Amino acid sequence: MSTDIWGWVHDTHGQLVEAGQHRLATALVEIAGHAVDGRNEQLDAMYPEALASARALGLPWVEVFLRHWRLQNLLNKRHQGEQAMTEAVSLLEFAHREETAGCPQAVCAVQDFTICHANIDGPGYVPERLAVLEEALERVEPARACFDCLSREYADTLEDDGRAEAALAHLDRAQLRIQAAGESVSLSFGQARAAALYKLGRYQESLAALAAAEQAYTAARHTLDEDDRRKLGVIRARALAALGRFDEALAQLPPVEEAEGFADIRHRWTEAVERLVSADRFPNDARLGVRLAHWVSYLDAAGSHRPCLDLALMAGRLAARRGARSVALALVATGERKLSLLRRTESAAAALAELRAAAEALPVPELPVAPLELPRLLGERADGAGEVDPEADLDLLAAGWAGLGGGASAWGSPQPEAGGGSSAATDLLLALAGLLASLGHEQASAELLWARLERDPGHQDLIGMLSSVLIEARDGEGLRRLADRVAGASPGDAHWIRARWAVAESRWADAVESCRTLLALEPDRINPRRLAAAAATELGEHGTAQRLYQELLAHALPVEGTAPEELYRTVQPADLWHLITAATANRDWAAVRETGARLGIEFDEADGPVDEEWQVVTIRARRSNGAATDLPALRTGPATARILPVLGEDVQLNHHDVVVFAPALLEPAPAQDAEEAERARWRPTFELLTLLDPAGYTSYFLDGAWPGPQAWAELRTALHEAGYGIWAYSGEQYLITDPADEAAELPGIYAALGVPPTAGAAQADALLTELTAGWAHPVCWLDLAKAAGADLAHHEGVIERYGL
Repeated sequence: MSTDIWGWVHDTHGQLVEAGQHRLATALVEIAGHAVDGRNEQLDAMYPEALASARALGLPWVEVFLRHWRLQNLLNKRHQGEQAMTEAVSLLEFAHREETAGCPQAVCAVQDFTICHANIDGPGYVPERLAVLEEALERVEPARACFDCLSREYADTLEDDGRAEAALAHLDRAQLRIQAAGESVSLSFGQARAAALYKLGRYQESLAALAAAEQAYTAARHTLDEDDRRKLGVIRARALAALGRFDEALAQLPPVEEAEGFADIRHRWTEAVERLVSADRFPNDARLGVRLAHWVSYLDAAGSHRPCLDLALMAGRLAARRGARSVALALVATGERKLSLLRRTESAAAALAELRAAAEALPVPELPVAPLELPRLLGERADGAGEVDPEADLDLLAAGWAGLGGGASAWGSPQPEAGGGSSAATDLLLALAGLLASLGHEQASAELLWARLERDPGHQDLIGMLSSVLIEARDGEGLRRLADRVAGASPGDAHWIRARWAVAESRWADAVESCRTLLALEPDRINPRRLAAAAATELGEHGTAQRLYQELLAHALPVEGTAPEELYRTVQPADLWHLITAATANRDWAAVRETGARLGIEFDEADGPVDEEWQVVTIRARRSNGAATDLPALRTGPATARILPVLGEDVQLNHHDVVVFAPALLEPAPAQDAEEAERARWRPTFELLTLLDPAGYTSYFLDGAWPGPQAWAELRTALHEAGYGIWAYSGEQYLITDPADEAAELPGIYAALGVPPTAGAAQADALLTELTAGWAHPVCWLDLAKAAGADLAHHEGVIERYGL
């Protein structure tokens, strides 16, 4: 097989464009970049439509390509294991059908399959991984990019088998074969070689290999992107920390926020940090512990058992080092649960046993008060001015619970008889489980809550906390079990659990239905109406949302005389803003004005549509590829704004469109003590909710030499007076060729023209021709000229002469 994958992509993209399949063509050329750079949001927005289009058009090769790159993202960037296995197996089968056998991307399904097994249990699946990779490598020429990828995966498999020396030798042989075929190895290949050297303890050579790979990559006129820099930084930081060069390691280590955002660097980041902590060069505190616990939980939910265990061991050692006994034991319990799912356990079992011994050797704190008094004491501490150590508080609560016979030191086997069924004992358990969950250990918290539920089955706070913890842990099976358990005694609570889980999974219609059933049983409930209205808004059912918010107002309690713990049942300002938004989307202007009056909003007119001039705001919309884009707009009412720029077709809005936005500010206003310039630059930013009134403008683009500020101002004024929109996108950095001296450059202008629905392309072409006739340099508008049926020679000539 010798088909070049990127040559095929280029050809197929052109064919799709010619066939008018522009969105699928865009997805074909963008999806790989989104996948490997971790732009998950854009990929998730693009993929479903692209896949559906490929299937509808009968393009199996395109389907293989799209599915492979999505899997690369799920496996490498999101570290999914069992969560992705069904798709990995399905793609492997699909890629080996008759209609896909010749697809140049088909062999990559083998790599996806082996990576998925590596994420589940790399060492445990070594024989199977090696077998399928050897077969695939025999079918791929060294000149193909797939040979590079499969060779790296083969080396990773050898490393998982404890054969780093063999992995390095394999990479060196593969590199010779790739170079003999006239190609160069990838930057990722160099990173794989550095990883093998690191595994062998040859840290300085690992750094040298990384430097050589980067130098070769940039010498070939490639540019490092943010993903490259992030990975190179964390790999260097790990090796430098191993060499004891801690200042350099800290300089290379990506910020923790980047590790939070990109799961693919978390293991190496944590390895580097563990070494830095051992040298007292990095803060080993509860904040680090919470972050690592969340990463462990993420891998747990993703079914990446071996990586989850490895990270739990590192996090556990760090917890034991800072004396966090209960946290370390919770991580041991997670590790032991993962261990039971692995095929190869010897080294991991020994490491877990060592960690358990270290955690259990830590001192158990003496209780300052009786166990049942601990929640009150810790609550008073939290309300005070002193600094609170949540891990120390957890150790106290665990000791208190163990003192009641709860056995909290062995998180996996809590004693349900602790404290009998007393409310005070349940309060202690709730404090313990709640703090444990807040520190990132939802599974351990859930185990305690489940056990306590056996002794105190009707405790509403117990049921509420357990449902919240299970939602945070993404434990769908546990939530179904809990809902079924409480359904007999409290069907409303069961529906509430199902509704909250549906919202967590973005199953908006299910959430609305569960809330509807609940409210039929308990019509005075308030929060179900809030939740159902929010879900209806997500579905675009603004009439339903408005009705629910109006029902909420009718059933709400008055503020006066309502106990503090019941205040959530009173009308909140957010309820009124959401009602205004829903009513605006429904064009119920009377409801908008009536609700606005309750918030103290004064309107210019007493009735009719609200269309005023308030302030310039920012509307955050989405491009067709899922990327966010911020658009300046003129706020025309409490929840409406008129879009100001002229936009291209990648945003489903345009000049003068009136939109409805969600009421919550996406970015806070600058603090009062912020610099005046910062406060002056700030504009309120809101999320786009829906298009209310499309203005009907059509966009065309102008390109050419900058005519000067006066001429440009005159053009803008004339166009605006004629009802057109104009928006400049270029800045001072945009320069074009001067045809009088090709070595010189002229300042350029690139702008979008919005043609109103009352004018056609021919009118717009004539108007622009008239308005720019006296300019020193001509401007082109090729697409507009085509739409107008005008002579294209002039515009094509401008493009050629000015290098546009």
